[in-house]
Amino acid sequence: MQRDDMKDLLWFVAVARERSFTKAAAELGTSQSTLSHTIKQLEARLGVRLLTRTTRSVAPTEAGERLYQSLVPRFEEIEADLAGLVAFRDKPSGTVRITLSDHALQTTVWPKLEPVLRDYPDLSVELYSDNGMRNIVEERFDAGVRLGESVDKDMIAVRIGPDWRLVAVASPDYFSRRPVPKIPQDLVGHDCIGLRQATFGGLYAWEFEKKGRELRVRVDGQLTFNSTLPMIDAALSGYGIAYVPENLVGHYVAEGRLTLVLDDWSLPFPGYHLYYPSRRQLSPALTVIVDALRHRS
Repeated sequence: MQRDDMKDLLWFVAVARERSFTKAAAELGTSQSTLSHTIKQLEARLGVRLLTRTTRSVAPTEAGERLYQSLVPRFEEIEADLAGLVAFRDKPSGTVRITLSDHALQTTVWPKLEPVLRDYPDLSVELYSDNGMRNIVEERFDAGVRLGESVDKDMIAVRIGPDWRLVAVASPDYFSRRPVPKIPQDLVGHDCIGLRQATFGGLYAWEFEKKGRELRVRVDGQLTFNSTLPMIDAALSGYGIAYVPENLVGHYVAEGRLTLVLDDWSLPFPGYHLYYPSRRQLSPALTVIVDALRHRS
């Protein structure tokens, strides 16, 4: 392999991953025409077509997909080895990208990271907050945060927080106008504040359990959000019942501004876990993050 072949393969991986010459060129800091010409030269040298191009999209051919799947883990190993050299510096540096929910960010990750980052001025952290189930390998995140029960088996998972639960709450004003639900099925017909899940686009079906009996209730109402905090504000304003993390509304319940219902149907979830690919060597930068977030009961 000639020296230029390595660069060309890196450029091919970028195009195959982004499915776009425009996006890949912007990422690589080159022009779209130069990138396209480079890929054509690579295909000519290999004697096989790697990409199918149309006016609207770019996709790997069968041969291109095979090459892409072969190259990605090797380049990731090289990146990890290079990141490992940072250990020879006085302090870890580089950027760590993490995908997580707004609740995980607010209650678990940021409170633990905030005091630690001051000790590592060369370490940058990018926290991508939404309620989707991101593929951290395909989207080039270094790690993600999920509930323990939803972490894929081929990932390394580190517990970073205690168990917690979702609870159904509404304002006393709302319950002055509507009956208090006694069982989850009573939620049907109530004004419930919905949560739309980013990954699948569907509304979250509220999950309950009591004495081994599990129930999922598809609720309806005037308001739907894609994050938790606006749901709490709407519940405080009397718009209906919200199903939200207890550690975000406990003080409102204690103050009497919200009323908790169906308490005995709301069981704890396994706590948040930080996860990352098992084949990836832990970089010094990510090691700092893992140590800072690790749950110590």
